Amino acid sequence: MIEHLVTSGTFSLDGGTWDVDNNVWLVGDDRKVLVIDPAHDVEAIAERIAGRRVVAIVCTHAHDDHVRQAPALADLVGAPIMLNPADELLWRQTHPDRQPDLELRDGQRLTVGDIELRALATPGHSPGSTCLHAPELSTVFTGDTLFQGGPGATGRSFSSFDTIIGSIRERLLTLPEDTTVHTGHGESTTIGAEAPHLPEWLARGH
Repeated sequence: MIEHLVTSGTFSLDGGTWDVDNNVWLVGDDRKVLVIDPAHDVEAIAERIAGRRVVAIVCTHAHDDHVRQAPALADLVGAPIMLNPADELLWRQTHPDRQPDLELRDGQRLTVGDIELRALATPGHSPGSTCLHAPELSTVFTGDTLFQGGPGATGRSFSSFDTIIGSIRERLLTLPEDTTVHTGHGESTTIGAEAPHLPEWLARGH
């Protein structure tokens, strides 16, 4: 029900560019699939989709590594792009002439096959950062909000450490401890593994 693909490319913001590996997540069955954060390599993602109907392409936030290829994939598979509208300014930096197709709102429920995912607004890494919680799969897709080892970066434009800490504390660490955390970069973790470290993150300030 959950498929994983790692793609490689670059991330650019505030005048800098860095090489990055991104996690692309597919949720669904043998007929329908939801694509989360279609980064870098449209052909590789389309190959993994393997002709299934794409219900939606969900961008957890609008940093360019997460959204740069979303329009190309959307055009290829005929699926709508979903993004929290609070990230519109970031989206426009990459796609000034094209808008996302649908708004991704806090509490919104997305269904693919027998799986339901609920959108959790978790601002901080960006204003519109949004996670997707799939209770039946004991899984949350956190984009760049929560990683193995702490919060996503907040040292660049449109980000806030205090805000991301509030989001993590109130929206993510309240999930069951056995919830698997599938991230935007790097290894997966669990809520139970990360929750005890909140005081450390507060002390270090990032």
